[in-house]
Amino acid sequence: MVHRPILIACLLTSSAESVWSQPWAIQPGLDDSSHQFVVDSESTRSPELESTLANGKTIFRHMIDALDVMQSHYYELWIGTWPSAIDWTAAVVNTALSSALGTIARASKETGDDQYSSVINKYFSHNAAYYFGEDAFSIRNEAYDDILWTTLEWLENIKTIEYRNSTNPSWHGVQFIPGFSHRARLFWDLASKGWDNDLCGGGMIWNPRLLPYKNTITNQLFISASVAMYLSSPGDSIDFPFLASDSQTFGAMPGRPHDPKYLKAAIEGYTWLKKSNMTNAQGLYVDGYHIKGYSQNGSIGTGKCDDRNEMIYTYNQGVILSGLRGLWEATGNRSYLDDGYDLIRDVMASTGWSWSGEPHSPIHKSSSWAGLGQYGIIEELCDRSGSCSQDSQTFKGIFFQHLTQFCEPLPLEAKVPGKTHAASRLLRTKHKDFCKTVGLWAAHNAEAALSTRDASGLFGTWWGYSYAAKTHPKSLPDRAVDYRNDASILTTSKWAHAGKSHSTAVTGRQAAESNGDFTTADVNDRGRGRTVETQQGGLSVLRSSWELLNLGSH
Repeated sequence: MVHRPILIACLLTSSAESVWSQPWAIQPGLDDSSHQFVVDSESTRSPELESTLANGKTIFRHMIDALDVMQSHYYELWIGTWPSAIDWTAAVVNTALSSALGTIARASKETGDDQYSSVINKYFSHNAAYYFGEDAFSIRNEAYDDILWTTLEWLENIKTIEYRNSTNPSWHGVQFIPGFSHRARLFWDLASKGWDNDLCGGGMIWNPRLLPYKNTITNQLFISASVAMYLSSPGDSIDFPFLASDSQTFGAMPGRPHDPKYLKAAIEGYTWLKKSNMTNAQGLYVDGYHIKGYSQNGSIGTGKCDDRNEMIYTYNQGVILSGLRGLWEATGNRSYLDDGYDLIRDVMASTGWSWSGEPHSPIHKSSSWAGLGQYGIIEELCDRSGSCSQDSQTFKGIFFQHLTQFCEPLPLEAKVPGKTHAASRLLRTKHKDFCKTVGLWAAHNAEAALSTRDASGLFGTWWGYSYAAKTHPKSLPDRAVDYRNDASILTTSKWAHAGKSHSTAVTGRQAAESNGDFTTADVNDRGRGRTVETQQGGLSVLRSSWELLNLGSH
């Protein structure tokens, strides 16, 4: 039976034919006609979910298309990288690539015929080549968040390799695990130097070449990377201090699996973050804190995080989610999952998507700007003006990457008895049902992202244009400083550290020109236009919708 959905039935509000029913540029050999969503027979499915599930094959096909376009259009195998990316965005792109391969491998297992083996092998070779193409020497001298993206990147690659090897024993990718593990461990060691107890009672400093700024993203990354090191690192038997930053690291002992120091760092990091007053009245994470009175002459001022930057970015709502999922598995403490559920509800509400949080409950999409979007579509504030920098073009994809990791099925048996924990059947079912309903929202965003593709299959950055072009939010929240889209702010006295170069803080952070003219032929051609970062966003939201709606099969 051929399904021709009408904009995911009750979910979407447009008279146009759904982009789900418009397959684009399917590559030879990638027919997925045998793949179907598998849904728990015990679940009572809502009409919205029934309609969305009918599009399962098309969602999956679009995801493979997005991956193929990203790699064919932006990746250069001869140098092993995406030349237009900068160091940290390339790490994010590589993470998205690896995660997509894991999803494709799971689909292959479900169909039982491994029909996507050639796709997995082809693009894993790009993963492996990037290990050598990555400018690891440069990254070690950048801000602590840049370093931590690299740690997460290689841990995600290891997870994909181990999963693939479990279904295809002796898979060739296993040979890369020692190198990937080594880089992840060394970069975690480098980043851990950013933890500071002298100011604000703890927390990570963003950039040692600027005045102290304790921001959300660096702390969330440290939490997520630390617990991922505890859960996913197979250990590091290489004792050569490749990329060591100083003599203290030289000769450091190799890492070991499930080292309690990583779990300790993650727990302490989240304890600090939760007490830091880093969330606003909507429950969203703001960007970070300066210290009042801190000066370049040596005064630490109040020594407290008391000058808050109210700027909101989408990725600040996402990275902590993978950390919370990991903290639950490492400790068995249910409160970590509950905090994740609350944050996800708040993010959805901030896009105008009203939902009680209970599966099958009514859904309402508001046309009013709600803080991070409207009509249920997530946005950066810079999307509308066409002024997003290379940083901000990456953020929405990051959010969906970590949302998907949070929603991974909870294990019924401890993966490593004595080191990790398992869920009861009741908790596993609740987690699955919650995330499957969140999948409706993810699918709504995936369809919006698909609507931005051009004739070449390239995704734009403003997913919500076709839904909300005529209404505008306040340009910035009160007391918000958007330094991610205007890097020149980092050269001002409030940020710059006297006597230390701050050039590495702004290198590669390319601000786009603002252009508020919505009458152009394609609003997503403004500013930086379509990039590898926006393609990563499209890939990540498609993968997220497929994984969350397909949870019944795991």
